[in-house]
Amino acid sequence: MSTPQKTILRALAGETLPTPPIWMMRQAGRYLPEYRATREQAGDFLSLCYNPDLAAEVTLQPIRRFGFDAAILFADILLVPQALGLDLAFEAGEGPRLSTITTRDDLARLKPVEAIHDTLSPVYETVRILSGALPPETTLIGFAGAPWTVATYMIAGRGTPDQGPAHALKAADRPLFDAILDRLTLATIDYLSRQVQAGAEVVKIFDSWAGSLRGDDFHAYALEPARRITAALKARHPGLPVIAFPRGAGERFAGTHAATGADCIALDDGVAPEWAAAQVQTGGCVQGNLASAHLVSGGPALVEDTRRVVRAFAHGPHIFNLGHGITPDASIDNVHRMIDTVRGA
Repeated sequence: MSTPQKTILRALAGETLPTPPIWMMRQAGRYLPEYRATREQAGDFLSLCYNPDLAAEVTLQPIRRFGFDAAILFADILLVPQALGLDLAFEAGEGPRLSTITTRDDLARLKPVEAIHDTLSPVYETVRILSGALPPETTLIGFAGAPWTVATYMIAGRGTPDQGPAHALKAADRPLFDAILDRLTLATIDYLSRQVQAGAEVVKIFDSWAGSLRGDDFHAYALEPARRITAALKARHPGLPVIAFPRGAGERFAGTHAATGADCIALDDGVAPEWAAAQVQTGGCVQGNLASAHLVSGGPALVEDTRRVVRAFAHGPHIFNLGHGITPDASIDNVHRMIDTVRGA
């Protein structure tokens, strides 16, 4: 149950706190030896995602080790397209591989949105376990990939450096592309709503490839789906806080609170915190935005830039985080040093 004492929820409600709450994207991951051991126990990545006991365990590991103010559900953004009927596998060292959707016949073969929950039920069970297992002061965050980002993988069958296949389909058959985005938007609403019903107190929408959208497409395929998802979730779950992350938006981060209806905008490290404080934080809570590389290199620069982020956002609601996920080569000692710096130790 959420309580007014949870610092993440207080920041999301617009409160400026003397010390910002802190968590990290991908905080359950390969940089932790306990995660590597649990993943080996699971056998493979997807088996870990779909085993509620083990998925809850890896979600809890960084909370036990570091005392973060929030835990984020351990899952993957590509579970939704798998639940819609696409084949999904993770190749060691190469990332995800999916069957593709590039034609109207492919779209017709996707399952209806209401059919996704049988596949995704283990994820909801993970949320239920976490809701009872987390410390009372720790906020539980659910998440999903944004429709545009998920669509780029579905259309290409893998990750691509420039999301070229998705841009090509968008240019060649806009009605088909819009139909794919619409199906994903509806599925994402239902998926996140079930996470909230299971105990998630906040949800985050990850649009990792939003930055590759240009011109009006940024509004149509990054901001508008986030707005639809946020509005639908808030109608179903009044008071639910939503975090939106249109990674790579650059100067287009300005105005994203109003454009999406999100309570918090997560910032990557491509924008200066001072600029973001003046142009984005004026609209509400912001999250971010220390460069992940600092947790590899450490040293005085880690401390200096951590202090810079805290100082820049000190006059408004702020959740301290990285500008993107922590990397497998990050140092546990550097994570401790970052946390100590944020909390003034």
